[in-house]
Amino acid sequence: MRPIAPGTYLIDLCFRGGPEYLGCYIIETGSGVALVDPGPASTLAALEDGLRLGGLSIDNVSTLLLTHIHLDHAGATGSLLARNPAIRVYVHRRGARHMIDSERLLASATRLYGDTMDALWGEFLEVPEGNIEALDGGQTIDIGNREIAVEHTPGHAKHHVGYFDTSTGVAYVGDTLGVRINNRSYVMPATPPPDVDLEAWKVSTAKIRDWQPKLLCPTHYGPARPVAQHIDEHEQRLADWAAIVHADLRSGTIDDQIHAKRFAEHVHQEIVTALPGSEADVYLNEGFAADSWQGLARYFRTQT
Repeated sequence: MRPIAPGTYLIDLCFRGGPEYLGCYIIETGSGVALVDPGPASTLAALEDGLRLGGLSIDNVSTLLLTHIHLDHAGATGSLLARNPAIRVYVHRRGARHMIDSERLLASATRLYGDTMDALWGEFLEVPEGNIEALDGGQTIDIGNREIAVEHTPGHAKHHVGYFDTSTGVAYVGDTLGVRINNRSYVMPATPPPDVDLEAWKVSTAKIRDWQPKLLCPTHYGPARPVAQHIDEHEQRLADWAAIVHADLRSGTIDDQIHAKRFAEHVHQEIVTALPGSEADVYLNEGFAADSWQGLARYFRTQT
């Protein structure tokens, strides 16, 4: 467990055996600990190891704060409740129903990941409805001695929320402000299908700005600062990427695979220009960039 703020820690979930991709944030509350985005069941052993290093176990977990229900963020939720049925789960109302009845969620993920589902994400156990605290955003929740402000922050996903710990000034932003690996000098938007909404994203970003956080905590990966600079870079790069995809769609060429490949090459060049050698390696995933093209393309097509 790596300390990042008073009573606040980060565990590297070592997704697929590698570091610095997927993190879970731990908040001491005076009555157990809260986990922000516990990750998938496939990384549950790494989560337990991290808790153990801090003298904790799943028995000490009182609360899960889910930014959204994508499997890399929330897949282990049901597994944790099977071990500790007292855990309360906070999640946006639109995502809550899929945690309770996962048929549509898992069908959608299986179409995307196919035979790799189990290796990537592990088991997905449904969450008892009685453990769910459904959120709408715009409220403040008290968890032990922590006061946590909640905002609905769609853009990456319709059911996305952000959490702001008023005592530390830390904002837990999930994927709303992109991917930034251990505060490196590159912020990468996360725009996979199917829920990208650029207009909603602007509003969500403004909500996070209004919190005036001292520190941003994206799930991928690790605390980020300076805050204003990070937000500005994310907004600008998201706008730049959107402009590229919009131009692609207006070009008259209908081969999405070609456009997505060229977009991935563009993103690759951005990264290697911004970061030296090994620093860039942690970002270089062409599949991620191609998916980001597809998500933005779907958004523009639904606007016509």
